[in-house]
Amino acid sequence: MSAPKRRRKHEEEEHVNHERWLISYSDMITVLMALFIVLFAISQVDQEKYIALRDSLAAGFMDTTTSPSVLDGTSGNLDGATVHKDTTPADGSAGMVSADNGLGLQAADPMNPQVKDPEQQLDPAVLAAAQAEAQHLQEIKERIAQALVANGLDGTVRFRIDERGLVLGLVADDVFFAPARAELTDTARLVLDVASPALVGLGENISVEGHANVIPVSGRYPTNWELSADRATQVLRHLVEVDGMPGHRIMSVGFGDTRPLVDGSDEASLAANRRVDLVVLSAAPEQVRALVPSLTAGA
Repeated sequence: MSAPKRRRKHEEEEHVNHERWLISYSDMITVLMALFIVLFAISQVDQEKYIALRDSLAAGFMDTTTSPSVLDGTSGNLDGATVHKDTTPADGSAGMVSADNGLGLQAADPMNPQVKDPEQQLDPAVLAAAQAEAQHLQEIKERIAQALVANGLDGTVRFRIDERGLVLGLVADDVFFAPARAELTDTARLVLDVASPALVGLGENISVEGHANVIPVSGRYPTNWELSADRATQVLRHLVEVDGMPGHRIMSVGFGDTRPLVDGSDEASLAANRRVDLVVLSAAPEQVRALVPSLTAGA
C-alpha cells in the first residue's frame, strides 16, 4: 500500500503597496505647513508694544529732547513710505576729507582748477600762529647770531629752522672737538657761553644731538655711536654746569652716522655731518610747526 502524497503548499506572492510614497509626501506637507505657520506667527508684530519698546529704549539711551535717538525711525514695520536720499557725491569724491585736515586746509581736489594758492585754504588762526612762531624763532636766531658776531665768532654756528624748531649746528671739526675726541675746545666753550644767555632765558626745551660721519672711529670709542653721544653729553654738561641751563629743560642723544645732514664722501660733507646740534624745540602745536619752515625759507 503506497504512502499518501503530500500536497505541495502553495505560496502566494506578496502584494506590493504602490501607494507607500503617499505617507512620506503627507509627512513632508505637514512639516512645511507647520513651518509656514510658525513663520507667519513670528512675523506679526504687536504695533503698540513695539512702539512702547522703542520709546523706552530711546529714553534710556539718551535724552531725546536734546538730540535725536539712534532708535528713531518709522512708526511701524517697513512700509516703503520712508525714503532715504543717497548722499554719495556724484563726482566720485566719496570718502575724501573735505574738512581742514588738522591744518585748516581743504582736501586737495585735482578736478577743481579754482584752488591754486594753498595759503588761501589755511585756517587764519593756524596761519597767524605759525607766523608768530616763525617770528619768535627768527628773533632767537638773530639774538644769538649778533652775540656771536660781537665776540668774533661769526660763522661758527650754522642756523636752520625746521618743523621741530631752531637748530644751531656746531660743526664738530677742530673748532669744537679734536678728531675722534669729545673734549670741548676753548672755542667751543666760548661759543656756548655766548649763546647760552639767549637759550637759558627761553621757555622751550633744548635737545643736544650728537652726529658723526661714516668714517669708522678708532681709539677710545668702539663706534661712532659712543663718540657722538659723548660729544652731545659734554655740550649738555657745559650748558648745565657752567652756563646755568636748568637740567629739566635739556636732554642729549647720540645718533652716530644715521642722520647725515648732507650726502657725499668729500671733506666738506664729512665735516658737515660730524656735528653737534642744539635744537630749540618749538612748543607750538604740530599743525603750526608744519608751516613754520615754509614761512622762514630763505631768511
